[in-house]
Amino acid sequence: MSRQAGSSWSSWTLGKPGASTIEEPSGSDLEDENFGSPRTFDPDFKGPVADRSCTDVLCCIIFILFIIGYILLGLMAWVHGDPRRVAYPTDSNGHFCGQKGTPNENKTILFYFNLFSCTSPSLLVNLQCPTTQICVSKCPEKFLTYMEMHFMYRTRENYWSYYSQFCKAASAKPVKAFTQLLLDDDCPTAIFPSRPFLQRCFPDFSTKNGLLTIGNKTTFNDGSGKTRNVVELRAAANGVNKILDARAIGMKVFEDYATTWYWILIGLTIAMLLSWMFVILLRVTAGFLFWVFILGVIGILAYGIWHCYQEYSKLQEKPNSHLSIYNIGIQTDISMYFQLKQTWFTFMIILAILEVIVIVMLIFLRDRIRVSIALLKEGSKAIGYIPSTLIYPVLTFIFLSICISYWAVTAVYLATSGTPIYKVIAPEGQCEHENKTCDPEIFNTTEIAKACPGAHCNFAFYGGKSLYHQYITTFQIVNLFIFLWLINFVIALGQCTLAGAFASYYWALKKPDDIPPHPLFTAFGRAIRYHTGSLAFGSLILATIQMVRLVLQYLDNRLKDAQSNISRFLQCCLKCCFWCLEHVVKFLNRHAYVMIAIYGQNFCRSARDAFNLLMRNVLKVAVMDRVTEFVLTLGKILVAGCIGILAFLLFTERIPMIVEGPTSLNYYWVPLLWKI
Repeated sequence: MSRQAGSSWSSWTLGKPGASTIEEPSGSDLEDENFGSPRTFDPDFKGPVADRSCTDVLCCIIFILFIIGYILLGLMAWVHGDPRRVAYPTDSNGHFCGQKGTPNENKTILFYFNLFSCTSPSLLVNLQCPTTQICVSKCPEKFLTYMEMHFMYRTRENYWSYYSQFCKAASAKPVKAFTQLLLDDDCPTAIFPSRPFLQRCFPDFSTKNGLLTIGNKTTFNDGSGKTRNVVELRAAANGVNKILDARAIGMKVFEDYATTWYWILIGLTIAMLLSWMFVILLRVTAGFLFWVFILGVIGILAYGIWHCYQEYSKLQEKPNSHLSIYNIGIQTDISMYFQLKQTWFTFMIILAILEVIVIVMLIFLRDRIRVSIALLKEGSKAIGYIPSTLIYPVLTFIFLSICISYWAVTAVYLATSGTPIYKVIAPEGQCEHENKTCDPEIFNTTEIAKACPGAHCNFAFYGGKSLYHQYITTFQIVNLFIFLWLINFVIALGQCTLAGAFASYYWALKKPDDIPPHPLFTAFGRAIRYHTGSLAFGSLILATIQMVRLVLQYLDNRLKDAQSNISRFLQCCLKCCFWCLEHVVKFLNRHAYVMIAIYGQNFCRSARDAFNLLMRNVLKVAVMDRVTEFVLTLGKILVAGCIGILAFLLFTERIPMIVEGPTSLNYYWVPLLWKI
């Protein structure tokens, strides 16, 4: 977390006047009101301007209105949505399985009448398997067809009592003939050994002598007179699994977070303390870390050149080593390429060029590198004088967590808004009325049932005909866009606040006596009171670009199979261009916020000044930005590596003699992600 404070100092020093000096402010390249005419340094400038006025008021009003609308959208979704529809499986009539206070309270598992129907193309359209689904208390444990049960019922009635629990409605005895059963779809034509998975009955597959089996069988009767292979059944089950996999992983991840949340908090606290120590100690370790790594890179490249030369020399006398890569063509065995002299000679040339580039850059940019290291050390001193900057990233983390949680909850409530919608589903996929809405209560008496024998009126999703339900998709898009806007605003607020705090330190001629009291809280108050509109303006631009990127990615996923090579190429170019644009805007916005924190001007003026200042110091900016980012990245890797290794040893029970961690995790990487 404290890495944000360190990176904010580097951004501030890149955009501030007189960035080449450390202790004394000297010289500014900022332009005044006449575009392009530089102004001289004001010796009476004492730091961030105190006499300010509100900037970008119109954008501030729009931002506030959007937030109010977002709150109303969340309330509206909360009124209409029902998250139980995500937690419980739903049968063909739209009833929840296992919900308390309903007839299905003790029936917690969903059972599919004909799992083979789940290979139908309609599965991809409706995200529902086109077969009747009912709630049951347990899954079948043996093979049994309706015809077999009907025959054996004459001698033993318990066969029907067992089979009837997988029918829509229980009766005293099986009264329907097989043909009538198929038309009414009251019972499955066959059942087979299954086990519950994600509250759904799935075939209980096993492997015997290298063969996939179910109930020790590789083939079985599907109840309609056909002999089916176990492989066919697995393909059908996989059709449903593709829909459920994402939910399964999400539930397991949530369970792991619920199990390890206190360990995650402990790990985050330790990581935060280590990050603070690293940032504070940068004043003595920045130069050491950088030069040790650079010398290590030079040494590794030199060793690589020597190793390539040795391999090249060994192959001088071997036959066929003189062949070129073109001669042997494309080979699946990569080791064949390492038997050629040309391969090692090419590697040696590439490494030699890299070695020369690194050495030349160090020679010609040594002064810039020294300035960058000095700025890092000075930044460490600034954080030491303003320790509250180490705490502010925690506030940013809380704000981001609130935004993410609100977006996720609103999305779930919107997705579960409405009443059950039923649609015609034909297992064979050859009904002209397929995907039309229907009423399950009267479906069997309608013309659709007569025109499409075997079609069913099954639950499809939740929706409605009101104005609200018609715009659910639009609301989801609005929810996503405002979420991106808020996320970028929170980050912008943090960058502007920290820049204002460090500006107070920089212009204090006598440190720490001239540093104003509570500089971080003062900078935060200024940013909220005067520059909410400017920060919202910059965030809006970035959120718009990110939204366009998401739309392009969505179109790419939906139209992947229908695209030609030319359209794929054009879409790839668009995605690349918007990726570059997003990163350029992020870079410019960050320095515009520095100008806003210092001079209190609107976003456009601050962005223009920042751009002009950066363009006149391109080399300095590039070197300082890379060096500071590199050193901070080293610190991030160091802290994350230490915490990650300790967490791995803890969650895999490698150190039980020290402390005992949780042993029932689904994925060990879940808590590791937070710690890293």
